[in-house]
Amino acid sequence: MASRLLYVMDPMCSWCWGFAPVVEALAEQAAVDGVPLQIVTGGLRRDQVAINAAARVRYLGYWQAVNASTGQLFDFERGLPEGMVYDTEPACRALVTARNLDASSAWTLLRLIQRAFYAQGADVTQASVLVELAERAGIPRIEFAKAFDSQAMHEATATDFTWVQDLGIAGFPTLLAERDGQLALLTNGYQPLDALSPLLSRWLERAAHA
Repeated sequence: MASRLLYVMDPMCSWCWGFAPVVEALAEQAAVDGVPLQIVTGGLRRDQVAINAAARVRYLGYWQAVNASTGQLFDFERGLPEGMVYDTEPACRALVTARNLDASSAWTLLRLIQRAFYAQGADVTQASVLVELAERAGIPRIEFAKAFDSQAMHEATATDFTWVQDLGIAGFPTLLAERDGQLALLTNGYQPLDALSPLLSRWLERAAHA
């Protein structure tokens, strides 16, 4: 019986950055039972207006809340500069591209994008930045750049967004467990590992005996 976990997220969602250590631990827990975890991108923001001073203060307030709750590090000085257009589609498309070229590299690229954006002040809406990070994740630069710009990857990313919307998922991170096409919700929103690990254990046990 086919089982997998689906991590519905956005690489430019601050709570997903806060959740990063938790989901990695859960992925390791599931892997022991041979259950893979796949990233599904949600498309958090499609803003086309540059960040102004008021918006930056608001966004940094979210970052401060995540930092206080999870301990994840943020670069509050360089992050979210005024003038940046907060469109998460390119970063999502980078993950979809990596998932299609080399599924194992998608996780590495996710970590690199999140760290660059939140802890190093990089503008990961820029294709040049994403291509550089993909190369660091082990994907040949030319191969990634060609796929990233392709109509197929634009459409595949839109398919992810539509799937998430059709399920009615409004918040990230969301973690779903799937067995034979049936979905179970493990969490919608951040929760610590000690709350989610027992839930995953029970689901894995049921899946093993189904």
